[in-house]
Amino acid sequence: MIEIKTSLKPSDLAPKLERMWAASAAKIKSIEKGWDAAQGSPVFTIKGRYTSKGWTEWTQGFVYGSAILQFDATNDSEFLAIGRDHTFKDMAGHITHFGVHDHGFNNVSTYGNLWRLMGEGRIPADAREKDFYELALKASGAVQAKRWTKVANGRGYIHSFNGPHSLFADTIRSLRSLAVAHKLGHALLDEKDAKISLLKRLVDHAAVTAEFTVFYGLGRDAYDTAELRGRAAHEIIFNTNDGNYRCPNSQQGYAPFTTWTRGLAWVVLGYAEELEFLQTLADKELDGMGGRASVEAMMLNAAKATCDFYISQTPTDGIPYWDTGAPNLHKLGDYLNRPAEPKNDWEPVDASAAAIAAQGLLRLGRFLRSRGEVGQGDKYWQAGLTVVDRLLEEPYLSSEPGHQGLLLHSVYHRPNGWDHVPVGSKIPNGESSQWGDYHLREVALYLQRIIRGGKYYAFYGA
Repeated sequence: MIEIKTSLKPSDLAPKLERMWAASAAKIKSIEKGWDAAQGSPVFTIKGRYTSKGWTEWTQGFVYGSAILQFDATNDSEFLAIGRDHTFKDMAGHITHFGVHDHGFNNVSTYGNLWRLMGEGRIPADAREKDFYELALKASGAVQAKRWTKVANGRGYIHSFNGPHSLFADTIRSLRSLAVAHKLGHALLDEKDAKISLLKRLVDHAAVTAEFTVFYGLGRDAYDTAELRGRAAHEIIFNTNDGNYRCPNSQQGYAPFTTWTRGLAWVVLGYAEELEFLQTLADKELDGMGGRASVEAMMLNAAKATCDFYISQTPTDGIPYWDTGAPNLHKLGDYLNRPAEPKNDWEPVDASAAAIAAQGLLRLGRFLRSRGEVGQGDKYWQAGLTVVDRLLEEPYLSSEPGHQGLLLHSVYHRPNGWDHVPVGSKIPNGESSQWGDYHLREVALYLQRIIRGGKYYAFYGA
C-alpha cells in the first residue's frame, strides 16, 4: 500500500520539476534529430534508443505533444516549432482514422494542446490557424464516436481496434476527443442526417465502462471480492448479436481476472478528467442523460473505487508492478509493504502506469476538495504528490544523455514479450515509452502551473 506523504506540498517538488524539464529538452531534441520517419512512430526504447513496434501509430501524438508541453512549461519556442510543424505536417491522417480508439491520445495531445495554448493567449492568436485546430478536433471527435457498439442496456461504447465486440479500459481517456468536439458545438451526423450528441456518447461510454470494466466487490464473479474492490479488466467482451455482456478479457495484462495496472491507470485518469469537464457544462446539457447528479455519481463511484484499488495494491512508494496478479509476484514476498524494485528477478514494474495514475489521483483529489469532501480529497491529492515525487527521482527519471527516454522502467506488452530484457536480467527494466514520457511531462506541467499560480491545466482549456 502506498505510504502517503501527508505533509508534501507541490512547491516541494519545484526543484525536481526544473531538473526534469532540463532532461526532457535533451530527450526531445535527440529524437527529433535522429529519428527516421520511415520507421513509423517511436513507441518504446531498446537499449536506450527509441524503436517502432505495435499495431497502429498510436504514439505519434505523444511524440509531438511532448514538444508542445515542453514549450508550455519552459517558453522555449524551439519546442513549439517542433510540435506545431509536425502537427501540421504529420498528424492529418489521425483525424480521420476510423480504425482506432486512440483519438484522445493522438489528436488532443497535438491539435488540442495547440488550440488550448492559443485560447490561453500563450501563442499568437490567428483566426485561420484556430479554425484549423478546431476543425481537426471536431472531426476527430465525430470519427471517434462513430466506432460504436450498442449494448443490451440501451447504451453503447466506442469499440477498440480489436473489433465491435471489444471494450478497452484505455478508451476512457480518448473521451477527451468527444468532449472537446462537443464544447466546440459539434455533433456526429449519421444516416439520413441523424444528429447524434457527442456528449451523449461520452456519457454512455463512461457508464458502460463503469458498469462492466470496473469491479466493485459485489460478487459479479468469484474474484469480485470486497478486498479487491476497484480492480479493472483491460478488455470486456460483448455479444454483438444481442449486446449482452459475455466476459472480461485481457490483451496486455496477465489474465482476465487480474488487473493490468496501466489499464487501471487509464481509468483512474479518464474519470477524473471527465468529472472536471462536466463542471464546464450547463445542467440542461445533461438532462437527457439522467441528469447531472446521476452522471457525476456514476463517474465518482468508478473513480474512487479504482483510485482506492491503486493505492492499496501498489508498493509503498507508489510505483506499481505491471499487473496486480502477475504470476511471480508471490516470489517477491511482502512486496506491497516496501518500495517497488525495478531490477528484481521476477516481475517488472511499470512506471508509465504510475505517471498516468498520479495525474488522476491529483485531479480527483482537487475535484473532491472543491465539493467539500476534504478528507477523501486530501487522501487522493497527497497520494498523487507522493507518486510524482518518486517518479522525479532515480531510478525512474533518466538523466543519462545517451538514453532517449525520460521515464525509465516502463513496460509495453509483457505477454507478447516485446519489452527489452537487459543482459544479466530476468525481466524487462531500464526502458522508456512514449506514453510514459508524455504523461510524466503532463503531470509535471499540471503541478508546475499550480506551483506558479498559472491557469489550471485541463485538456478543454483553462
